[in-house]
Amino acid sequence: MFAQAVLLAAGLLAPVMALAQSSAAPLVLEAKIPLGAVSGRIDHLGIDAKRQRLFVAELGNNTLGVVDVASGKVFRTITGFREPQGVAYVPFTDTVYVANGGDGSVRVLDGENLSPIGRIELGDDADNVRVDEPHHRVLVGYGSGALSVIDPTTRSKVGDIRLKGHPESFQIDKTGNQVFVNVPDAREITVVDLAAAGSQSLPTPGARANFPMAIDRNMHRVLVVFRRPPILMALSSQDRHVMAQTATCGDADDVFVDARRQRVYVSCGQGVVDVFAAEKAGYRRLARIPTVAGARTSLFVPELDRLFVAVRASSGEPAAIWVFRPAP
Repeated sequence: MFAQAVLLAAGLLAPVMALAQSSAAPLVLEAKIPLGAVSGRIDHLGIDAKRQRLFVAELGNNTLGVVDVASGKVFRTITGFREPQGVAYVPFTDTVYVANGGDGSVRVLDGENLSPIGRIELGDDADNVRVDEPHHRVLVGYGSGALSVIDPTTRSKVGDIRLKGHPESFQIDKTGNQVFVNVPDAREITVVDLAAAGSQSLPTPGARANFPMAIDRNMHRVLVVFRRPPILMALSSQDRHVMAQTATCGDADDVFVDARRQRVYVSCGQGVVDVFAAEKAGYRRLARIPTVAGARTSLFVPELDRLFVAVRASSGEPAAIWVFRPAP
């Protein structure tokens, strides 16, 4: 089933004209928040919604930017990291976890004053961070193939979930019992059953470089975006079959579900954000919103009803967070 669905991709890749941003666009650029003297690649974003603090993993700068969303200004820039890649706020311990690809460490910061309060050594290429709220734990992808299980109470590693390759984006279902993991080096999606301590491999023949992933809980779908070819694919979260797929923008690194509007946002290094309407039969492109080449990481925050896009410094643009307001 997977192979048959991917074969359709060639017919879906016809060029789509970018839609000019207007008051009728589904995403409206509301603000640009300068990040200051930040150079190089910017990786993933995290949010402390209660304090309205946006965390920016400034990988190429070896810093963590902290943006005060309410004031639209940088609150603080924290130094001393080694290629920070993933960042997440953990509400039940009021802490911030920052995964570092350069030295394989996970640094833990106090949520209020952002002072360092812990360090967990994973060994190599610490990457994406996810919070398992049902079980009060933190999962971090790292190395040549594992998810580290961290107890945020003791701020220590308590186990590993082994994989066939380095994990890119992964998502935890609402029960905390299943984890869907993109493993592009193994050309598969791995479904980990935490309760049964087992896993299932879903090969991805004909499609490669599956990096972004999201779960649409209302429609019971797992959304996976591939870079080669650039397609958005929806799998049933119940029986894993391919439910829909469509062409999307190139060099995607993040995808999010706007449940309130039944939309999907895909941010791409191509320099656009693709906006799709989620429908029963599949996905209909609503708009292709221009950003800047290389701006492939983003974060949609339902509590603030905003999409934040990380823009790296270039000849035409300073490093900044672009703030998009969904409309209507």
